[in-house]
Order: sequence, then structure tokens, then C-alpha cells
Amino acid sequence: MNDLPLSMTDVVKIFKALADPTRLRIVLLLRRRELCVCELMFILRMEQSRVSRHMRVLREAGIAEDVREGRWIIYRIAAAAGGLVEELAAGALRERIEATSEARADAVKLEACVRENVRGRVCGARTRVEGT
Repeated sequence: MNDLPLSMTDVVKIFKALADPTRLRIVLLLRRRELCVCELMFILRMEQSRVSRHMRVLREAGIAEDVREGRWIIYRIAAAAGGLVEELAAGALRERIEATSEARADAVKLEACVRENVRGRVCGARTRVEGT
């Protein structure tokens, strides 16, 4: 996806992935920072299996990627897709999307997630239990 031209199949896959409200919310969150599954669960109020299913679609579309940090899997916007994601949500369209009640609520929950150290509290506790 870098500077290479996309095939029509690639473009359709990207638009299909972004056409789902939950996946669009996830992409908006990942534009702000990298997140682990427990943080996405906290923000979106969803079970792990649903978050993972959405992340699989975003990865298959080339929009998101995961990175393993110890036992944690951290999700982020794929390097190759970063410019594309910014272009798709630029200017007035970005302002309209970010002004939605869902996007505003997610931004507030993201701040709470970071403030409450959900990753360290939830994933850290899981790691300690698994390691004992």
C-alpha cells in the first residue's frame, strides 16, 4: 500500500473494512495511539472475541497490524496504510467523523483507559496469573 498503486480489489477491501461502524471507531482510536485488546475492550465495551474479529478484518485489509510486546499484542495503523488512512479521513470529513457522538465518547473513554492504566492493570494481572 505504500506508494504502489492499489488494485480495485484492495480498494474495495479497504472500504468494506471501514464501512463497519465499529471498525471505523477502532481506526479512529488507533490514529490516536497503539492499543492492546484489553484497552479496545474497555473503550468499546465489547468482549475479546468481537474485538479480535474486527481486528482480523482490519489486518486483512492492510489497515492495521499487530506487534507482540512480550505476552501483549499491540495494534496500530499499518505503516503502509498510515497515509491512506489520513487521506481518507482528511479535512471536513475527519471533522464530521470526529464530531459524532460515538467518536467523542470513545475519545473520553480512551483518556480514561490511559489514566486508569487498563493495559497494566488488566494485561499485567493476566501476565502475573499466567506466570505463577
